[in-house]
Amino acid sequence: MMNKNTVLGYATLIMIIVGLSLIALGAFKYDDVAGWGFASVGIGFFAIAWVFNALKGRM
Repeated sequence: MMNKNTVLGYATLIMIIVGLSLIALGAFKYDDVAGWGFASVGIGFFAIAWVFNALKGRM
């Protein structure tokens, strides 16, 4: 059975993977202004994953 810490760990891992893929899309696929948007959203995903990781063990 999964407890809260396991769920937050999986959520953090998924958010890191999605953030990396968005940054890769912004860096390699889109060369115009849309690339900056993808990269900034990817950094936002990293920030949310950091919060999830900080919450692990406190809930």
